[in-house]
Order: sequence, then structure tokens, then C-alpha cells
Amino acid sequence: MRYWPVKTVDFARLPLKPGDIVLDLGCGEGRHVISAYVEADVQSVGVDLSLNDLKITRERFVDFAEPDNDAKSFGLSSASALELPFADNTFDKVICSEVLEHIPDYHCALVEIERVLKPGGLFCASVPRRWPEQICWALSEGYYNVPGGHLRIFRSNELRAEIEHLGFKHYHHHWAHALHVPFWWLKCLFWKNQDTNWLVTQYHRFLVWDLMENPALTRILERCMNPFMGKSVVMYFRKEAKS
Repeated sequence: MRYWPVKTVDFARLPLKPGDIVLDLGCGEGRHVISAYVEADVQSVGVDLSLNDLKITRERFVDFAEPDNDAKSFGLSSASALELPFADNTFDKVICSEVLEHIPDYHCALVEIERVLKPGGLFCASVPRRWPEQICWALSEGYYNVPGGHLRIFRSNELRAEIEHLGFKHYHHHWAHALHVPFWWLKCLFWKNQDTNWLVTQYHRFLVWDLMENPALTRILERCMNPFMGKSVVMYFRKEAKS
């Protein structure tokens, strides 16, 4: 069975058009940069600081590659979000999912996103939702003290205003991954023995089953739960053309 990761971005809200150049900033192990490639005939580019994550992404991409389709391409680069190696106005779409909370100077990263996105281009940002994240922080210092961990808890309205101040217009938002919230609470509650704790391992088995089988029941359940306890808040913006 081919592995297909859970997506945070809804491509119905971030529509990809043939010929688009798409950047997944902080692509991690490849869920959105691969998804964009599969979704449409686009140039899909993933950027991350972690060479190991990029290696995993490249390995996963093999199952989805379409070498005979010249209308699409796939590329990966190791680079800092604070100094992207791309010219101004390069990309039609930019994704930055579950990344900003890890970056010390996240505002600089937002400025770089604005720089490389074309006027009229679309930007999707997702960060952990505030109240589930606060519970994780309260349950375990290890959760946010690990190297490369979460440095802050965002207020989504303040982040939205900060992005809009850079010249973006917000046009949609939603929440995602409510079923993952109890898993992270359990991991934090049993942080020191999370790898062997029965509750944590059983819930992880459930999430893997849900990912692989994609049953209608859990999809409906999560859709109903997301507005109340979705783990991520996902916001969509359009870069305004400068007059």
C-alpha cells in the first residue's frame, strides 16, 4: 500500500492551476510538496533546513513521480526561511504549514514569503490552535523544550493581522486534525515513557489505521470536531497587488 500522509491544506481553498509554481516552505517529510505535485500539473518546490527530512521526502516522492509528464516537476532545497534562494515574485502559491511556531524570527520568514510570492498569489499558513497547544505546554515542559520545538503559542487573530499588515488579504480559514489532539495530550501526559505507554501506543495505532483505511465514520467525526478542537488553524490569504 502506498503511503499517503494527512494533509492540513485544503487544495479546494488553495486551488492549483496548470503551470503554477508552488513553494512548500518547511516541507518536512513531504506531505504538502508531494500533494501539490500529485494534485495538478505544477512545479512543486519544497524547502527545509533538515537534510534528513529532505531525504525522506525524496524517498517518498518516488512512488508518486510521473517522469513522462513534462507538464510538472518536483524539486527540493535546503535553505533558511529567513533567506530564501529565490527571486522576487517567483511563486504562484506558498504553503507554510506548522512551521512558524518553530522559527525564532518568524516575522522575517513572513516577509520572505511576501517577497517571493507573486502579486495576486495565494498563501496558506497553519499553526497549532491556541487552547489545545496550551494544554500540551501545561502537561509537559519536554514538549516545547526539545531542540527545534515550539517556541511560542500564537493567537490566530494576531497572526492573521500581522500577515494582513504585510499586504495580504485573508479570504478563508478552517481547523484541522481534531482526532490528533488527544494523542498529543496523552504523549505530553506520559512524556517520559510515551514510547511504551499503552494508551499512547494504542491511540497511535488508531491514527495509523485511520490514515491507511480512511473510513467515512472518522472523517465525518473529525469534520464535526474540527471547529471545536481542531489541532491546527489554517488560514488562506491573497497577496494584494501594489498600486
